[in-house]
Amino acid sequence: MKIAIINGPNLNLLGTRETSIYGKQSFQEYFSELQFKFTEIELTYFQSNIEGELIDKLHEYGFAYDGIILNAAAYTHTSVGIGDAVKAIESPVVEVHISNTFDRESYRHISYVSPAAKGIIVGFGLASYELAVQSFL
Repeated sequence: MKIAIINGPNLNLLGTRETSIYGKQSFQEYFSELQFKFTEIELTYFQSNIEGELIDKLHEYGFAYDGIILNAAAYTHTSVGIGDAVKAIESPVVEVHISNTFDRESYRHISYVSPAAKGIIVGFGLASYELAVQSFL
């Protein structure tokens, strides 16, 4: 099984950015833990702060992987293009957010990804990604 994790803007700063919301662990450290825990799955990770690069990766992985875990971060609430890319691909997508977006600013309550996603996981910290992996098993 092949699963890709795609992270959007500012998630490269996990471990240092707003640690009260996002925690103190970097995503690379967490990704290593996921790889160790799910040795039977080929896990791929990509992060970009650039919307077009995220769309390109959705197109690349979206016809070759068994699933995609997408944390589009702020683009979740602003990018029709990313929402359209999720609709256009064959691989199922689980939308993930580290924080509970519904307990934050009202603009974070809107998602252009959700209507095309297999499911949504919000508010469980980095464990949200593990829950998403488990949803594909």
